[in-house]
This record gives sequence, C-alpha cells and structure tokens, in this order.
Amino acid sequence: MHPITFIGTGLAAYTVAREFRKLDKETPLRFFTTDDGHFYSKPMLSNAFAQKKTPDSLVTMPVAKMVEQLNAEILTHAKVTQIAPSEHAIYVGDQRFEYSQLVLAWGAEQIRIPLAGNAADNVLSVNDLVEYGEFRAALEGAKRVVIMGAGLIGCEFANDLQPAGFEVTLIDIAPNALGRLAPLEVGQAVQQALQELGVALCFETAVKSVDSADSGYRLTLSDGRVLEADVVLSAIGLRPRTELAKAAGLSVNRGLVVDRHLKTSADDIYALGDCAEVDGLVLPFVMPLMNAGRALAKTLAGQLTAVNYPAMPVVVKTPACPMVVSPPAIGLEGEWQIDGDGKDIKALFYTPERQLGGFVLTGAKVAEKTALTKELPPVLAD
Repeated sequence: MHPITFIGTGLAAYTVAREFRKLDKETPLRFFTTDDGHFYSKPMLSNAFAQKKTPDSLVTMPVAKMVEQLNAEILTHAKVTQIAPSEHAIYVGDQRFEYSQLVLAWGAEQIRIPLAGNAADNVLSVNDLVEYGEFRAALEGAKRVVIMGAGLIGCEFANDLQPAGFEVTLIDIAPNALGRLAPLEVGQAVQQALQELGVALCFETAVKSVDSADSGYRLTLSDGRVLEADVVLSAIGLRPRTELAKAAGLSVNRGLVVDRHLKTSADDIYALGDCAEVDGLVLPFVMPLMNAGRALAKTLAGQLTAVNYPAMPVVVKTPACPMVVSPPAIGLEGEWQIDGDGKDIKALFYTPERQLGGFVLTGAKVAEKTALTKELPPVLAD
C-alpha cells in the first residue's frame, strides 16, 4: 500500500494527520518538508520577541516526537520538485515516490516588492522558524527597525518590538493602518495606540531603495524622505504558494482551487491551509485550517466529509489596542456602522437587509465579541 503523502509539516498537515490517526492507526503516512519538521505555533512568530522566545523554545514538539506520535515517515530538508498526478507520484529531484492520496499543505509565501539599492537583498521577512531565527539574530545590537506593511502582521510586530526598546517605524502605501481590512476609524485606533508606544508612522509612501550605510541601512522612500535603519522587515502580506501545482496542471486561481471536500482538480489530491482556495475563499487563519483539517481527515479515512466554516473571528495580537476582526465576505454588499471613539471602536458591517455580515472591535469593545459572533451567519455551510 502506498502511503498517504503530505507536502508540508505545518499546522495544516499535522492537524490532518493527528485527526486521521484517531480514525486509522495503520495506514502509512509520509511527509516531505523543506525544513526540519518540528511542530510549532506559526502565529506566535509576530509576538515572540517580547516574550523572549528563541526559535528552539517555540518548538512544542520536535520532529522525532512527531514521527512517533503519528506513526509516520517524515523526510526533512526534502524539496518536492514535481507532482505527477497521472503517475500518482511526486519527485524529489530524480527520486520518485508514489502515493495513494496526496495532501498539499505547503502554505503561503511572503509578498516581496521589488526594491532598488545595494542592500535590497538584506530585507528580512518572517514566515517560518528559520526566518524568525535570522530576524532575532539581526536584532542583536540593533536599535532602529523599519517595518514595511501596516496590516495585521506589521502592526503586531511593531507592538512587539517598540516596548522591547527598539525605535520602530511603520511604513505603508495606504493612507492608514489596516486599510485593506477594516474601516478608517479602526485603523486610527490602532495608529493612536502604536504612536502612544512611540512607533513612528509613515503612510501614503513606500520604500523604494535600501542601501548600505556607515551604520546599518539607508532607505529612500517614494516621497523622497530618507530613513536610517539597522533592520528592515517586510510584512506586506502573504500569497498562496501555487507554482508546483500549476506545473502539475492543477486548477489554480488565487490559491489552489478545491471544493468543499478539499479536493483539487486532480484525483486523490487535496489541499488545505494557507495555500488553498476553498469554495472561492482564501482564509489564512488558524480556525479555518482546523475545521478543514478535521473534515479532510475523515475524507481520507473513507468518510466523505464537506468542510463547514462557522463565524471565525480573529484575535489580533496588538495588546496596545486589543482587537478582534471578523471581516465581511469579499464582495458582500453593505456598509459599516461605527460606534465609539479613540481606541474603543465597534464597527459593524450590515447588509442591505440589516443582516450582520462582519465586525471589528477594538479596546474595551472587544468584550462584545461572543455576543456579536452569535449573530453572524456561517462563512461556509450546507
């Protein structure tokens, strides 16, 4: 019997495998990963520095324990170079491995904008444990940190680093923080909180070039300003990894296109997590991933199960301005109703039929999360 095969060893892949093992103890499982296969909480990367977390201390279960727990074969530092659906096989270089069912759970990659300058390649991003280690090493002895991108992750990093003694500057092409996710008043609440911490904000501009300087780097912005920095972090956003799937002829849109059973356009190939577009939705958050993982485990075990998404608010790790976000579905018609002021904002999104379609809560208003969540319709349901 060929093994059920996973590409990736993040939360998505390991959740499916753990749930599968509750249903089936014997079917062989095989994993391929480009890293060391240790299990850790990726969402903690953006607020780990203030908690004095090293890469090693973020690991909650080393790969040897995962092998034991899952009764699985985990091939580390193994880059899959080809998927061959017609052969029911994948390739690592010239090594061929057959599968019975294949799960694509390789996540998303950081969006990197093209930059000029002789130090453009030194701009860091943090999307995994290795990159977090590189970031922590760069912060040793550093003082000035520039963060490109004032979305969720950029704001989380700023809130994590400024209180730790760094001089943080947050830069975004948008006119305000969280511009693509929340109404203006919410962005202003977060900005106020970050400014009170000491974070410098630069909006409606972008980094154009990064050059080496006598001390650190010199950044030239699109509005002509020049900033000095010791560390430059790109947190512009994520995009699903799709290249390998495209090369294999799988259907790809914004992410790997899958149906409610997480099935791709090829037989016996499934996808979930940050790389997948489930029934038109790309939701790079933990709760959708966990719901998908439980459903896919049952399908792999022979119990065809569609994934359901209840309302799934996201808690944002900005303690200077606590925030909970449940954004309305893309394309949903309606308007925001704003209540509150300063750092305490309740933003409710109502459809023309006065159905609550989403919300954002900041500051003291986060106390209303549970009650409002009950009013939301499910994101995906039968």
